[in-house]
Amino acid sequence: MPDANTIERLEVLRGPATTLYGRGDPGGTFNVVSKQPLAEPSVTLGSQLNDQGMKRGTLDASGPMDDEGRFTYRLNVVGEGGDTFRDHVETERYGVAPVLSWQVNDVTRITFEGDFMRNNAPLDRGLTRYANQTGTASRDTFFGEKSVGKLHNDNNMAQLRFEHDLNPDWTLGGGVQILDGSLQGDAIEANGLAADGRTLGRNFNYRKLEWTDRDVQLNLTGHFSAGGFEHTLLTGVEYEDYDYKSIIQRSSGAVSAYPIDIFNPVYGQARPALTRTTTHDKENLKTWAAFVQDQVALTERLKLLGGVRLERFEHDYDSFLPGTSSWTASDNAVTPRLGLSYDLTDDLAVYATTARSFKPNSGASRLGGGFKPEEGKSYEIGTKWEGLDGQLSVDTAFYQIEKRNVLTTDPVDSTFSVAAGEVRSRGLDLNVVGNLTPEWRVMGSYAYVDAEVTKDNTLRSGTRLMNIPEQTFSLLNVYEFQDGALRGLGLGGGGRYVDQRAGRTANTSFSMDSYTVFDLLAYYKVNPHVKLNLDLKNLFNTDYGEGSFGNVYAYPGAPRTVQVGIAYTL
Repeated sequence: MPDANTIERLEVLRGPATTLYGRGDPGGTFNVVSKQPLAEPSVTLGSQLNDQGMKRGTLDASGPMDDEGRFTYRLNVVGEGGDTFRDHVETERYGVAPVLSWQVNDVTRITFEGDFMRNNAPLDRGLTRYANQTGTASRDTFFGEKSVGKLHNDNNMAQLRFEHDLNPDWTLGGGVQILDGSLQGDAIEANGLAADGRTLGRNFNYRKLEWTDRDVQLNLTGHFSAGGFEHTLLTGVEYEDYDYKSIIQRSSGAVSAYPIDIFNPVYGQARPALTRTTTHDKENLKTWAAFVQDQVALTERLKLLGGVRLERFEHDYDSFLPGTSSWTASDNAVTPRLGLSYDLTDDLAVYATTARSFKPNSGASRLGGGFKPEEGKSYEIGTKWEGLDGQLSVDTAFYQIEKRNVLTTDPVDSTFSVAAGEVRSRGLDLNVVGNLTPEWRVMGSYAYVDAEVTKDNTLRSGTRLMNIPEQTFSLLNVYEFQDGALRGLGLGGGGRYVDQRAGRTANTSFSMDSYTVFDLLAYYKVNPHVKLNLDLKNLFNTDYGEGSFGNVYAYPGAPRTVQVGIAYTL
């Protein structure tokens, strides 16, 4: 995920997106819109601090590079680091994200966009939740060793894209994107818990993971009339080439090895030797795809959308461990999409969609061999309403998504994955966002999700999917004074409720309790150049688990935190 300083906004694309995003979920996808160059010069410096020890500085600069404004740029820089609420866990984060735009002429635009990020942090899985534990450790307890150091994670993205208007109705576009990354360093992970319910066996390990993803896309968008109807057509082709290689070496996996008391940890033990290689492999995944989508205006208010994506993938996997094998796989997929929308009024629309999805699975199972591709189908109906002259929007959606071959943590060995036979998710979403008055802005959402395994040879039917709450609710209200002595002052408050969640997809599972967290915020626009902010997160210091990992871990949420900041625009 890009740093927040580089993001203009996050868009939730409701309905299936398989025509353009063949490896996405059939129920929709997130679209991350990055900050783009501005026509007018602008430079903003920012700084944030919190009482846990975090320090953060940002730069956001933009403007034209020539007198005619054909060359424009955007540059975002971020540096962050310091302590966290977790003992002995210090993090660092550095990034630079340049965007260069060239308006070649009135009909041609070329954009280069980069995002280069380095993260340094210890491997911190959170708190263990073994069945025989005598209790749960405090949320600040770290089960690693400070002397082991940090994992170093690099994520680099370079993208070159273009748009060329063939005429007022047709546009040719496309681009090339390269993603390159690595994760390397020493870490500590759990082996198991002793019979006393408090002594945790650990292994010291080293890992080096490297990946590269190259993607090329060409698409054509046009508007035309045919058969007495207005059409909006999108068609294109795509090629992707993904490489991944990894090696992980570990010390002994015995429960008695490298022990630590989870309730009274004593640090400083000598590192054990690396005695085994548990992972050493490489894989390549190539994908070719073609897609076409047509939106037809049947009447002024009724629109029909149909699309299809044709896809082929070829998968090569090589394992270098003794007793393991290499393999190749390939498959073809046709994923259609169909949607219908009707504007009941100028402000209210209803829609219905159905779609298929297809996503190749990577990696190998504990028993050797690869996984079949993940396949899904979805059905959705919903409404979209805009009121108060477009200042407020309310969306609702009722859906059912069925998938098969979904990867989840292997209940026997959490370092591997297992493909669940068939899973089903159904429920409803409600989202409200906008301005009730010029001073009062509100954002709220409610979701009900019934997600479970419906058919599998390993997992019992009815098993809940991990980390998915049945109900969630969030609400944020912000009021900004527009006049008088308090002009420029904004005050806000919000809260979120998250239902109980399964911490493990298995026949015997631990659960994370439901929780409610409240936050307060305030900001003050001193003048057009200076803005101050004060945030109070987790107002009542609620102790809760954010999510689980690997069958035995649950990561704790942060305690009450005070954060202050300033932004200065030159």
